[in-house]
Amino acid sequence: MGDLKTKRLKIIITGANGQLGRCFQDIAEHYQDYDFHFKTSKDLNITRKDQIDSLFAREKFDYCINCAAYTAVDQAETDQENAFLVNAEAVKFLAEACKVQNTILIQISTDFVFDGSKTTPYTEESIPNPINVYGASKLKGEQNVQEILENYFIIRTSWVYSEYGHNFVKTMLRLGAEREEINVVDDQIGSPTYAGDLADAILKIISLKATNYGIYHYSNEGAISWCDFAKAIFEIKGINVKVNPISSKAYPTAAKRPVFSVLDVSKINRFMEIHCWKKGLKNV
Repeated sequence: MGDLKTKRLKIIITGANGQLGRCFQDIAEHYQDYDFHFKTSKDLNITRKDQIDSLFAREKFDYCINCAAYTAVDQAETDQENAFLVNAEAVKFLAEACKVQNTILIQISTDFVFDGSKTTPYTEESIPNPINVYGASKLKGEQNVQEILENYFIIRTSWVYSEYGHNFVKTMLRLGAEREEINVVDDQIGSPTYAGDLADAILKIISLKATNYGIYHYSNEGAISWCDFAKAIFEIKGINVKVNPISSKAYPTAAKRPVFSVLDVSKINRFMEIHCWKKGLKNV
């Protein structure tokens, strides 16, 4: 771990109204030494290079945490242009501004950069091979960061959920209130990640003044299927719903999903404690 000069750090967080952005807002009050600048898409359109350059030149940020993303996985299959605009081109604009202003970029990426063909957790050295447009656009964003910057953290995460926005947990709770039984895919395996834990982990990296730049994997510990995740949600909430396991073939989607996308988090785990997915779920 290297050192940065001690001062009140100025941090811009894009995508402030998204799941992760909202979780950062929740915990910001616990980090009085940091000067947070939360930017929604209305405050800052990251697809506009002129807006980014103007803001960065004026404010001189120490860190940029890019939580803004095009995350509609199925929609991206027929909206490739916008997916790549937000997840790749806009990331390039941010990286260029960070380079000029000597800002450290923390770019959020995804397990969907992998094809899911492995049966052991993906490490940071595993070769990406996305099988859908969303994954391809996020990988291109990663590559843009790596080509432009030396001082960056790319953090790949998986199966993110929170109290906010649209996510699997909220969908299950809604369906559980409406139905007596539901069908959930049981042949896709991953690690659910509470966005609040991810936000804490990112601020831990900043607080450590880390200069071990590069790619890191972060998810909550443990691997599970969507079906078993749904069962755990209902069990914790005390909702009596029958959950029927089905195959992915029985629930076709526009975008292919990785069958196995568990991330190896041992690299980042050297610097911080990582909670089990069930603890994060109980918090929500």
